[in-house]
Amino acid sequence: MFTADTKTLNRIEPVVRRVLIADPNLASARMLQDILKSIGSREFIIEADEHRVLDHARELEPGLIFTERSGPRLDGEQLARKIRRSNMSCRDAPIIMVTADATASSIKGARDAGIHEFLRKPFTSADLFRRVQNVALKPRDWIEAVGYVGPDRRRFNSGEYAGPQKRKADKPANAVEASLAVKDQAMRILAASIAQFDSDPMQAVRAISQQAVTLKGLALKTADARLATAVGGLEGTLASGGTDKARLAGPIAALLSLAEPGTLVQRAG
Repeated sequence: MFTADTKTLNRIEPVVRRVLIADPNLASARMLQDILKSIGSREFIIEADEHRVLDHARELEPGLIFTERSGPRLDGEQLARKIRRSNMSCRDAPIIMVTADATASSIKGARDAGIHEFLRKPFTSADLFRRVQNVALKPRDWIEAVGYVGPDRRRFNSGEYAGPQKRKADKPANAVEASLAVKDQAMRILAASIAQFDSDPMQAVRAISQQAVTLKGLALKTADARLATAVGGLEGTLASGGTDKARLAGPIAALLSLAEPGTLVQRAG
């Protein structure tokens, strides 16, 4: 049995206080609940039906969600996608998939559905705590796009990893590189959002709005007047109700013209 220090438990408490568990196996869900109680969880809902899980998510506003991969009335990946693309306050809450179905395809599916961590059954209390500690204390950048909504996939299942970084590209070498990486990603998401607008207009507008916020912050941080002006044009269009593709195309094109040469075309998708 693992032990956790009081300071760590106090730090993770806001996240673990209210927990939603989607699992058709009641015994498994109860075991998970018992472990979570020992690290500070106080409010729980256990549900096996995907549609009712979504209803409970709206009511409970959980700080942490667990889901099985599948069940008679549950598709864990589909559940994650629905939560991520909803308007619920918990749409960005950490989701941990707990399942014995730990194949390469299931792990990749969980990652691409917007799930934070993957925990293989059977697991120990220490295994679970590492996942919870990771999502509570090491937040990942949030990606708001059309094809994907969720935490940055480059650090998926990092509860298994104790090193500083998995790839050199995961961590820019300096502030300039970090700013360029933020700008590049926002530009790529903008390009993809306008290209994929017709497939999901509501999510496209949400993705575009988020990139406007990101780029505005970057413009202020780097004192980039051209970027600030272009972002202002996009914000003005959004504020005036311009949420259709035709009206957004112009301001987005103006922003994309400021993308770093040679980066956007190859990686826009």
